Amino acid sequence: MSFAELGLSEPILRAVTEKGYTDPTPIQAQAIPIILKGGDLTGASQTGTGKTAAFALPSLSRIEKKGKPQILVLEPTRELAHQVAEQFEEYGKHTGLHVCLLYGGVGYGKQDEDIAKADIVVATPGRLVDHFYRGTMRFGEIKILILDEVDRMLDMGFLPIVRKIVNLCPWKMPAEEADEESKRPANPATDRQTLFFSATMPPTIEQFAKWCLTDPAEVQIARREVASTVSHAFYPVSMDQRDELLLALLTQTDFDSVMVFTRTRKEADSVTAMLKGNDHAKVAAMHSDINQRDRMKALAGFKDGTYNILVATDVAARGIDVSGVTHVINYRVPENAEDYVHRIGRTGRAEKEGDAFTILTADELDSATSIENFISRKIERKKLDNFPYIYTALLDDSPPKPVRKKRPPAPKRRRR
Repeated sequence: MSFAELGLSEPILRAVTEKGYTDPTPIQAQAIPIILKGGDLTGASQTGTGKTAAFALPSLSRIEKKGKPQILVLEPTRELAHQVAEQFEEYGKHTGLHVCLLYGGVGYGKQDEDIAKADIVVATPGRLVDHFYRGTMRFGEIKILILDEVDRMLDMGFLPIVRKIVNLCPWKMPAEEADEESKRPANPATDRQTLFFSATMPPTIEQFAKWCLTDPAEVQIARREVASTVSHAFYPVSMDQRDELLLALLTQTDFDSVMVFTRTRKEADSVTAMLKGNDHAKVAAMHSDINQRDRMKALAGFKDGTYNILVATDVAARGIDVSGVTHVINYRVPENAEDYVHRIGRTGRAEKEGDAFTILTADELDSATSIENFISRKIERKKLDNFPYIYTALLDDSPPKPVRKKRPPAPKRRRR
């Protein structure tokens, strides 16, 4: 099936063609027809599957220019909101629709001007509610509500605010409730359509989804699978040689752009400083302690080639959408197996080949095993050529030799 067969509007289809896309990804092929019909939807899709286009393309096809917010997209982070807004602008460039981006940390002036003529609003929850209280944001014309990365919003404590926002939007009345006694009939043309995306569905999110959705269709693209175009490898090393091995990997690897993931913000800063001190000048860091302007500068620089190494925390793993990343290096094994999938989802996208290297130390063996179990795949342990290993015990894939346990001491005999 091609995009031309999905029923998208002509201006949207033209923009898709100009980007060079011909065939939809699995989640796009499943979700677009449902969204075009106006149905609610829950989607679970891993990074790099084309999820944003899956909801942006049909949503843009369903509205006409009014100069009032008709599509509302909620995102957990500023970076993700910025990237989603950019994609709405790209896909809707032939429609005349206006996209407004709302996030905190900047002034209200330009945002107030943008809201006044917006057809699509992409926002973080806190700043959106601020605009509501200031009287600059109205929800009465919202036709499509898109809740993206809901599990992230739960982790960040946004769920109560998101619930308030959902309540502010028009509600869809189930058809069976639209009888003579109802205050108003169900009207698919005006009632809110809700699209709900979450990488995981813990009980709290399941309950929230039931509350805000009406008879939703479910679309799931296996979250535990990793792209077949990605080559994985563990590089075992002693704890004292982690930095040395990272430098050697970068030196011996022919990369165009690489993302290095760390567990903490402090670690991201120290790794960035270490790389800069070892002749890697085109490196930038990205985490929540860095101010908004510098984060956006780092991301833009990584996209345009000013930087070819981006050191980031896990927060960025699900908040960055950059095509063309050739390599991902995990400075440490992620403690959460799903974080591994999200991290390496930065490479091997759109059927392009990518490499994912993970530096492994003895204290991370349990986490490594959890990842292999999670993705149902054994990850090869590799030894880097010409690297001065202190020891190579972790490179041995043979089963560990049984350790003979000490016998418990014999009980003392009582003297009679």
